[in-house]
Amino acid sequence: MKADIAEVLRNVAALVQTQGTGMDGKKCSIWMFLPLVFTLFTSAGLWIVYFIAVEDDKIFPLNSAERKPGVKHAPYISIAGDEPPASCVFSQVMNMAAFLALVVAVLRFIQLKPKVLNPWLNISGLVALCLASFGMTLLGNFQLTNDEEIHNVGTSLTFGFGTLACWIQAALTLKVNIKNEGRKVGIPRVILSASVTLCVVLYFILMAQGIHLYAARVQWGLVMCFLSYFGTFAVEFRHYRYEIVCSEHQETFLSFSESLSEASEYQTDQV
Repeated sequence: MKADIAEVLRNVAALVQTQGTGMDGKKCSIWMFLPLVFTLFTSAGLWIVYFIAVEDDKIFPLNSAERKPGVKHAPYISIAGDEPPASCVFSQVMNMAAFLALVVAVLRFIQLKPKVLNPWLNISGLVALCLASFGMTLLGNFQLTNDEEIHNVGTSLTFGFGTLACWIQAALTLKVNIKNEGRKVGIPRVILSASVTLCVVLYFILMAQGIHLYAARVQWGLVMCFLSYFGTFAVEFRHYRYEIVCSEHQETFLSFSESLSEASEYQTDQV
């Protein structure tokens, strides 16, 4: 009898040790790569558009001291992606960026849903990011010379609601404090939000004064700050995995939002 009990205890100890090793070996969820892919893909795509436009003499380079003879426009992102072949790449990049940004927005909303007592701030963050994503599609599919009015609406949606979303997510980060990393992630997000806001203000001031070269540089800085902000979501996403549950039985069926809201969290300190 004692030998049997000892054997059971050894088996339990071995099982606990195996489970502990497994959790230590899987500290990060694969979903952490989604915001990183969004940031890297969109940044690389926009710079490809820029270099194509410079090579085709559609714009002058960002490091130019002044306009060069025969070169047409200041290096704004919208002008760089205004004519083929750069416009084709620009449209594809913006459409894919809008889709990935929308997915990140939904997953972020689901992640915070069970942790936020007053849901209005979380809902506001989701709506702001969705409108910013919609603005990206307008930017990508309605070039400046083809339909300037719709293109400018897309610019306003992307920059306006994108800036608002940055501040909302920064506030939620500090408030929810996932895994006690709120300050570690929240402070950089506050700094990035302030940088985005400053760039937006400077951009419109320089545009109004006709200082187009510096306005274009500020615009590129604004977009890079915004994309870097999205990349920071990898910090919280590394703790979570998301599952879609499909059931044939009506009595046990969970709605899409309910099933996703119950996404399980990686407990890295669990044995």
